[in-house]
Amino acid sequence: MIGREKSYIIVARHRSYWDIPLLAVAFGLRHRIHFIAREGLKKNPVFRPLLRLFSTTINREKFGKTDFRRVLTAMRSERLIGIFPEGTTRSRVAAKAGAIHFARLTKKLLLPVAIKADGPYPPRYPFHYPRITVSIGKAIDLSDLESEIVHTDNKPVKQTFELSQLLMERIDAVG
Repeated sequence: MIGREKSYIIVARHRSYWDIPLLAVAFGLRHRIHFIAREGLKKNPVFRPLLRLFSTTINREKFGKTDFRRVLTAMRSERLIGIFPEGTTRSRVAAKAGAIHFARLTKKLLLPVAIKADGPYPPRYPFHYPRITVSIGKAIDLSDLESEIVHTDNKPVKQTFELSQLLMERIDAVG
């Protein structure tokens, strides 16, 4: 599955708050995932202790030097980092460039994961729970993604928007 000697940025589409525990269960207790989360979640008393234990929080709206340093520190100290490139559970939101930027800076491999539901997702309490499949794709080195993007003059381009879109396509192709 995942090599012990390597570090990964786990990337998946974010459709529900159920995504986080589903990824944690899919990777197992031995492979603890450290998530990058938005600071606003700390307002929720249920999430607050979990955020302290399993995440680094950032101010998504005013991402600054402090947030950048916090994420970079987590990236360098944690073996498995979980990022949802869209940064929200709202549908039809373009992927942000964070996963690409931090993969470039830390040389971590990107690990695409697809969460697919057969039924209503997120689950509808009390009786409508879908069958969930979590598929883990092949790890991607950022240079492999970069080599797939070619400009009109046939030179590889390192444009983060295009790389983010390509990454999302890889996530969708898993499973």
